[in-house]
Amino acid sequence: WLCMMYPRLKLLQKLLAEDGAIFISIDDSEQENLKKICDEVFGMQNFAAQFIWTKTATPPSLSHKCRKTVEYLLCYEKNINNTRYFGSLLAGGDAPLLNTGNPIKELVFPIGSVHFNYIENGTIYSGLYEKVELLDNITVVDSVNTNEFRMKAEFKWGQTMLNTEVSTGTYFIIKTNKLSIRFQRPYDESSFKTPNNFLNIELNKSNGIGTNESAIKELEELRFFKCFDFPKPISLIKYLINMVAKFNYTATVLDFFSGSATTAHAVMQLNAEDGGHRKFIMVQLPEPCDEKSEAYKAGYKNICEIGKERIRRAGDKIQSEHPNAKIDTGFRVFRVSESNMEDVYYHPEELTQTMLGGMVSNIKPDRTDLDLLYACLLDWGVEINLPHTAEVIDGCTVHNVDDGALVACFDENVPESVIHHMAELQPLRAVFRDSSFASDDSKINVTEIFKNVSPDTKVKVI
Repeated sequence: WLCMMYPRLKLLQKLLAEDGAIFISIDDSEQENLKKICDEVFGMQNFAAQFIWTKTATPPSLSHKCRKTVEYLLCYEKNINNTRYFGSLLAGGDAPLLNTGNPIKELVFPIGSVHFNYIENGTIYSGLYEKVELLDNITVVDSVNTNEFRMKAEFKWGQTMLNTEVSTGTYFIIKTNKLSIRFQRPYDESSFKTPNNFLNIELNKSNGIGTNESAIKELEELRFFKCFDFPKPISLIKYLINMVAKFNYTATVLDFFSGSATTAHAVMQLNAEDGGHRKFIMVQLPEPCDEKSEAYKAGYKNICEIGKERIRRAGDKIQSEHPNAKIDTGFRVFRVSESNMEDVYYHPEELTQTMLGGMVSNIKPDRTDLDLLYACLLDWGVEINLPHTAEVIDGCTVHNVDDGALVACFDENVPESVIHHMAELQPLRAVFRDSSFASDDSKINVTEIFKNVSPDTKVKVI
């Protein structure tokens, strides 16, 4: 186990951002070994915390020594610093909008600006309540008002102040049927406690961290039945992400043992809830599913196939639940492979004229355009998640990444018309394969075309 973990942790330490943090889940059988190996890889001084998560509400009853209900989450940082982690909200984060002694004012509350804690769906009728007069009926759906309504009371604010606050994200809370209204401004870093090391202790049931059992229910909602025995709940991963990236809406989250892709699901869900644009990277070996397993019977030959389908279904579910959210649920799949280039092991004196004739192309014959394109993106340091389009020009396929960040054509015998077309796009980079040109003169011609039409383009032949 240590031999398997050590090289992976060494790689993860290099992948971490300078202000990054890593969380590793482990049970008590290997917790001591994991702590030692992490102290060596990340440095003892970069140990941030060890959290305890209640993984099950129904521990095995047949155990003779201990019914295990918890797992441990070790947290290390690339470089330990004084950045606070975010736990639950401080008590009393909201404040009263009413103030006895103020002049009575009439305020109009916009659609969706008031959250009702005591009613989920229904109608609240106009009339006199303890300290306020409600002038219009309120229709409540999912605990939020779906119509504009008016109230009269001794308010702190006037209508102009209320409109300004709402425009900056302030919303209102009514906790009981007395309609004593309160306001909640957008959260900032000072609004949260530092998390407790026992994760469940500071969260109530309505937004608490789930267990393996709740994670299985989440998979069942996506119509995955018994694919994993001990999946992680979305709420746990969301909580960990929020702990270190609550206000980092563009963070990149990497899961090195992605399994059923819970982390991808959690990132998309979090983005839908707070308007973030966080990205996820899932890494998983294509471990075969047991032929007797429910997953295999359902048509999933390996774990990666389950993860990909889970991301698709989760994305559809999140978009249906948040129709107005601007979220990106798309993803790309990459497989680690050997170089696209042919291996040559001959010494010069071993080569014959016949052998040289078979080496016109230095690219392996089974490689596709996309294989070559993304290898070029990696070589040039261009992000592989950028938008990519393709068009056919005079029988040749021209790839365009991010509207000119890189254009490429990997067809054989590329005509000048295609080269001119690519140059007229004024790309930053252009790529061809060596066998696209019949002679060295043709390669020189390509260089001249780009020099005249798009002199700033970097041209590369692979």
